[in-house]
Amino acid sequence: MNRVPLIIAVTLTVAFTFVLNKQWGGVPALGKFLSPQHGLWQNAEPIDQDFSADLKLNGLLGKTEVYFDERLVPHIFASVEGDEYFVQGYLHAKFRLWQMEFQTHAAAGRISEIVGDKGLEFDRTKRRLGMVYAAEILLKEFEANTITKTFMDKYTEGVNAYINTLTQAQLPVEYKLLNYKPEKWSNLKSALFIKQMTETLAGFVDDLPMTSAKGFFSDEQLKILFPQTPDSLQAIVPNGTIFPAAAVHPIAPASADSLYLNKKSVGELVDKNLPNPENGSNNWAVAGSKTKSGAPILANDPHLDLSLPSIWYEMQMTTPTMNAYGVSFPGTPGIIIGFNDSIAFGFTNSQRDVRDYYEITFKDDSRKQYWFNNEWKNAEQKVETVLVKGKEPFLDTVSYTVFGPVMYDNSFPSNQVKDKNLAVRWAAHDVSNELLMWYYLDRAKNYEDYKAAIQYFSCPAQNMIFASKKGDIAIWQQGRLPALWDRQGVYVMPGVDSSYMWQGYIPSEENPHSVNPERGFVSSANQRPVDNLYPYFIPGGYDLYRGITINKKLAAMSAITPDDMMKLHNENHNEFAATAVPLLLKYTDESQLQTSEKAFLEIIKGWNFKNDFNEKAPTIFKIWYDSLEVVVWEDEFAKTDLKKLRPSERTLLESLLRDSNFVFINNISTDKMESLRDVVTEALQKATVELGQLEKENKLVWSNYQNTTVYHLLKNAVLPFAKTGLMVGGGQHVVNATQHSHGPSWRMVVHMTNEIEAYGVYPGGQSGNPGSKFYDSFIAEWAAGKYYSLWFMHQQDRNDKRVKWKMSFDKI
Repeated sequence: MNRVPLIIAVTLTVAFTFVLNKQWGGVPALGKFLSPQHGLWQNAEPIDQDFSADLKLNGLLGKTEVYFDERLVPHIFASVEGDEYFVQGYLHAKFRLWQMEFQTHAAAGRISEIVGDKGLEFDRTKRRLGMVYAAEILLKEFEANTITKTFMDKYTEGVNAYINTLTQAQLPVEYKLLNYKPEKWSNLKSALFIKQMTETLAGFVDDLPMTSAKGFFSDEQLKILFPQTPDSLQAIVPNGTIFPAAAVHPIAPASADSLYLNKKSVGELVDKNLPNPENGSNNWAVAGSKTKSGAPILANDPHLDLSLPSIWYEMQMTTPTMNAYGVSFPGTPGIIIGFNDSIAFGFTNSQRDVRDYYEITFKDDSRKQYWFNNEWKNAEQKVETVLVKGKEPFLDTVSYTVFGPVMYDNSFPSNQVKDKNLAVRWAAHDVSNELLMWYYLDRAKNYEDYKAAIQYFSCPAQNMIFASKKGDIAIWQQGRLPALWDRQGVYVMPGVDSSYMWQGYIPSEENPHSVNPERGFVSSANQRPVDNLYPYFIPGGYDLYRGITINKKLAAMSAITPDDMMKLHNENHNEFAATAVPLLLKYTDESQLQTSEKAFLEIIKGWNFKNDFNEKAPTIFKIWYDSLEVVVWEDEFAKTDLKKLRPSERTLLESLLRDSNFVFINNISTDKMESLRDVVTEALQKATVELGQLEKENKLVWSNYQNTTVYHLLKNAVLPFAKTGLMVGGGQHVVNATQHSHGPSWRMVVHMTNEIEAYGVYPGGQSGNPGSKFYDSFIAEWAAGKYYSLWFMHQQDRNDKRVKWKMSFDKI
């Protein structure tokens, strides 16, 4: 026998095996990843997968049945209180484990463990913001309360019961791609997830660039450029409402003018890894006096990043004391947005600013002591050990002050600005127990129960919509919100003493609210909650035009049906454009336009102001208005080093409507005195260059321009796991707030009739497995503006034909 070929074959086999089982950079160990027994192929789910099972598990107190309908929505029926949370945890892990854990790794600043040093800045940002610090405070409150301690423990037991069954072959595909394994779940991980959502909704601020802007503009000029209250505001609580006198009276320090409002700044300060400022929502409830049936109808659609696996997991939870249906967060217990057999509830983000910065003076570079109230005060120092895949751990020392952690210093500067030590004061660091709200809300029977439940919610402040079978409707902006003196927290504040600290909180009874209003509806769309008659200063990043559209539509409606509410969810009217276009047309000098420019102008003239998917006008308007903003603002901002701060679209529009000779129209870099007609015409001429290119690329049609995409959480790293190029209308300032990768993450309409009638849809699917037909099975319906009827199952329905699979859980 010739042994040479055999030796070569063995050698090559050994070498090939080594190569395939070694991870090279970001590429997984291909041998393991492609293994038929343990790798990618094991994640391909049969189209006729049977999800039925009989399980006996430690930790259960009794018998629980789970009935899955044709959309893989579980309907949990627990015979013993507490078991519903165990089973919820088990199902979350079974269908969404990687998503749950990856998001809590992100919250804790642990992404570098998975992806290497490219995640280091992200991780340091999370840790210096105090995400784990905040989660540990929340966890302490969870575990000090008998109710939340009990159901959190049950939820965690359920998650771990599933994790304990996993083999390498059964791991979600993302673990195989990234070559790591899941950890045991803990109550801390659920607290981290809650704080991750808190940062998403209460983490966007512009204090740092606003402070930098004081190097070039006065406080009075910045009031004009960044006004607090828009002219056309339609507040959540109707304009003109008379409010009681404030119970808390914060007083500005005597040094505010010299050391704060008028103190100049040097260099551009910017925050790192801020959440999307577009995170918001719509909600409304109409009274029976305006509906065809005489029963209230509630609608909600939270606007978040569109992602796969979806942020939501739909389910029903029934026990001897509760029967709740809606969507849950994989990673936390309870129904988050939904209804029970008596009430319905939903949320929009308040947009209130509850994160401020204070400049700290350290004694020396060790950052162990800082000057506060005329003495050197010891800073608590925490050494953050950031594990980095493939490298040595990174050690980061964070100093904690009376305000909170020092987020930026010379070891982690804000945009390379040296010798700026900035501590962050964030409401998310305060003591709270938000899960108690959902525990009681899921079981609430009436308005009084709802109002009592929401008192447990502190941060992020939310506009909490309510409707009941008894006929009540209400909205409360609920949160623990600081009582601020005028302009407090708009800029970085001095941290040398207590005079700039928050001086108290707005009493919850003084939070904006409306209960059974005469107009027959309540609504919110992230707009400012009140007009200037409200006795407190309430800075925030508010929206405007969606709320105007919703209020106009609801005010004009009568004999309303659930179908009307679904149509309103999908309304593409652009109120911002409807307000702006008449101004643009009035001040366009057509005699100065070329043929191509006139062609685009004619399309705008014929537009009905709807951002429908097949229209060209929405794209033309957006590019034109963007160009106008550049023409108006850039000459002033060119003299600054501010790259990330500009006035909002509405600020420019309302300024021009108010004054056609608005001071910022004129280009200060030229000798020519420019008029509004000059800048509007110039903006269209400049926009035409980009519009012409878009037309050549077939991207002038609105849906092609937006290219609405539902990305996997790993974004472009796994683009085949995404859904791209959805033919969807909508956009910014539109009730249907769908944009490129952001928009309505769950649409729900609940009709509070005797037998509740409910509809819903989200852009995803129940399974987190890209190899399952249930991974993205709802996206087509969502994109088409359609809804599923939500089956509010009862125990007597267990033999209904809508039941497709059954899982039985029992104690050992």
